[in-house]
Amino acid sequence: MYVKTTKRENKSGTVRYLHLAHNEWDPAKGRAVPKVLFTFGREDQLDRDAVRRLVASLSRLLQPGDALAATAASDLEFVSSVPFGGTYVLDHLWHRLKIDQIVGRVGQPKRGRRRDMTATERVLFALVANRALAPSSKLAAADWITHDAHIDHLAEVGEQPCYRAMDWLHEVTADLEKQIFDEVANLLNLEVDLLFFDTTSTYFELEEPDEPVARDDTGRPLGDDQEGNEAKPAGFRTYGKSKDSRDDLPQIVIGMAVTRDGIPVRCWCWPGNAVRDGCGLSPGRAWGVWAERRRSRRDPARTVPQLSGSSCATSVASACPRTPAAGPRLVHTS
Repeated sequence: MYVKTTKRENKSGTVRYLHLAHNEWDPAKGRAVPKVLFTFGREDQLDRDAVRRLVASLSRLLQPGDALAATAASDLEFVSSVPFGGTYVLDHLWHRLKIDQIVGRVGQPKRGRRRDMTATERVLFALVANRALAPSSKLAAADWITHDAHIDHLAEVGEQPCYRAMDWLHEVTADLEKQIFDEVANLLNLEVDLLFFDTTSTYFELEEPDEPVARDDTGRPLGDDQEGNEAKPAGFRTYGKSKDSRDDLPQIVIGMAVTRDGIPVRCWCWPGNAVRDGCGLSPGRAWGVWAERRRSRRDPARTVPQLSGSSCATSVASACPRTPAAGPRLVHTS
C-alpha cells in the first residue's frame, strides 16, 4: 500500500487529492493498475489528527523497535552529491606515480625549515584532474573543484591559490619533469632507445604578437648577462607557419616525444616562428640528459646517447657523441 496523489484543475488552480491505494494485476491490460482503497480528500484540507491516529493504530501491529524506525525522522539529511569516480582513479594513479612525494621534495630550501607542500600538491592535483575530466580555465576550474567534484583533502579552492600553485610549478618545472620521468619510466619499464617526435601549432586570437626578447636555441628567454651574438629575439606568441592555415595570427609550436608503444614521455613549447632547421627546435639537447639517466640506471656500461634521425635534431649531434650502439634515436614523424 502507498499514498497516491492525483491532480485536478479548476478555476482556482491545481488541486491535489490524497488516496490510500495499492496495485492490482489487470489481466485485460496486462499490467498492474492502482486501486484506491480510501480517499483522504484535498491535500490542503487534510485531517492530520486522523492520520496520526491511523498511524498509531497500525504501529501497534509492529514490534516497538520497528514501529519507531518506521515513524522516526532520519538522522541523515541530504545536502549535495558530486561525481567521485574520475577523481578517485586519477588520485590513485597520482599516488602510484609518487607525484605527491615528488611535489613535496622539489623546490625545498637546502637549509632551514622545509615548506609544507600539502596544500600546493592538492591544488596541483585538482587542476590536473580538472584538465583530464572537465577542461576549463583556472577560474572555472576553481568553481569545478569546489562545487562539481570531490577532491580528497581539498573541500574548496579559489582562483588565487590556483595561480600561486602554477607560479610555483613554473619555478621548479625542470627538476619536477626529470623526477616524474624517472618514476614513470621505472614504473612502466619504458624503453627509450627509440622515440617518435612530431610538432604542431596552435594560434591565439591576439591583435599583436608578444614583445620580442632574446632566446636560446630551446626558445627560453635569456637574462641580460646571457645575451650574446647567437641570441635570437622573438616573442613566444608570434607569427609563423601555421598548421591551421592561420598565418595571420600569433601562434606557438608544440612538440611531443612518445615511445615506440605510443606512451608520451615529454612535450615542448617553442616560439611560433620556430622552424625545423636544428636551431628553432632542439628537443634532443634536453632529452639526451634524461635518456642517459634512464639508461645509466639500467646499464651503467652504456655511454652518452646519440639522438639522430630527425630533421630538427641537427643541434643534437653536437650535444651527444655518435655512438650508435648507445641509442636512443629521436625520429621525427611528418
